[in-house]
Amino acid sequence: MNRMESAGPGPWWARWGWWVLCLTVLAGCGRGPVPPPEASGELVVVTRNSATTYYLDAAGQPAGFEHDLATAFAARQGWTVRFLVADSLEELFRTVAEGRAHLAAAGLTATDQRRARMRFGPTYGQVKEWVVCRQGSVLPAGLADMAGLRLEVVADSSHADHLALRRRSLAGLAWVEMPVAGPEELLERVDIGLADCAVVDSDALDVARNFHPGLRPAFVLESAQPLAWALGKGSDLGFSRRLAGFFRDLSASGELASLRERYFGHVTRLGEADVLGVLEKRHTLLGSLRGHFLDAQAETGLDWRLLAAVAYQESQWDAYAVSPTGVRGIMMLTETTADHLGVKDRLDPRESILGGARYLVELKSGLPERVAEPDRTWLALAAYNIGLGHLNDARTLARRLGRDPDAWRDMKLVLPLLAQGEHAAGLRYGYARGGEARAFAENVRIYYDILLRYEKPTGGLFRFSWPD
Repeated sequence: MNRMESAGPGPWWARWGWWVLCLTVLAGCGRGPVPPPEASGELVVVTRNSATTYYLDAAGQPAGFEHDLATAFAARQGWTVRFLVADSLEELFRTVAEGRAHLAAAGLTATDQRRARMRFGPTYGQVKEWVVCRQGSVLPAGLADMAGLRLEVVADSSHADHLALRRRSLAGLAWVEMPVAGPEELLERVDIGLADCAVVDSDALDVARNFHPGLRPAFVLESAQPLAWALGKGSDLGFSRRLAGFFRDLSASGELASLRERYFGHVTRLGEADVLGVLEKRHTLLGSLRGHFLDAQAETGLDWRLLAAVAYQESQWDAYAVSPTGVRGIMMLTETTADHLGVKDRLDPRESILGGARYLVELKSGLPERVAEPDRTWLALAAYNIGLGHLNDARTLARRLGRDPDAWRDMKLVLPLLAQGEHAAGLRYGYARGGEARAFAENVRIYYDILLRYEKPTGGLFRFSWPD
């Protein structure tokens, strides 16, 4: 079943009712080839629901690396974009083969086997193919060690193709092809013991380890596999030239790197203990604090899960936390900041959470209006750690170094320079531990990702629901 992209959040029954109406009353709609986008003004993209490709974000809006990339391509051409979500790779490839989509943007590797069957656009990245197993088992060092282990791959994936090639020299090699759309379900099965190992791309592994810290990368099956979009039947040379020009310009401008940073730049920071800690404490400490975070969301408009992520990074949800420098409470406010925010008792969790939320709003408001989300939030998080004055120093330094002060991708490189004498001496506020501010913001991003997955949204927010 192909599912068109949702227009936005709403009651689940209303959304599914729409799908049923489309499937029953309008059965067969869109089954033929779509007209060229140059003629219709609409780019049709088939993708798959995955953390690395396409999903609904905390506000119920479509998001994901491939979603943003395809949307940017359509916008550059002056086209609208419509997404179809395939339930399997087989369906995805059939959709482009029949010309019912102009391209497939789904984190696809353009292998030699696939290139023999279909056309691909320019390469826009690379991934490794990892064999991933669960904690506690003896990790295999190679395919020769897989005897007796249940190895799973996504059906019709490049991983299955590569295993088939390896079986020519390893006659006993066996695996199971699972009819799922992406790697998340496979990694979940490995983590809970339904499979011993799975083959997934490196991007998917990096994201999944923040939700399943028991996963262990065993060995690389294939290195440097090129990522590219598959082109639909009937795509002409002009369309291919548009794609080539788009990726060439996106790479030269740094926008492609910025997009990768947005979705993958932070995902490998935390260790196993950090992830296990937040997963455990959401069952023990978070329950008594959730109401305070929800009240802070109602007052400030900030997602309560973002505020909870800040609190976990600051104090691990310990309302009585005190640092050697005198900051204290669950949001670790300084005495000066607490007085400014009207917080009378920093060790009162409700006061601290409401104060911290107001402070984060204040920091976001202190940035120029041109700073877009999500960079605006990540910069404000850095300021939460070192103060807006030092952050503005870093922004000044970024301009001197030819970096973009409005982009987190550049600012995360500049912040550590605040601790270097040759840079700090020429700045208004001088020395600062900018590296700690960078780590603070990056860690909060990961904790926020974890809470987005496991904690329900409220106040009209809607999120793609991961399988549990």
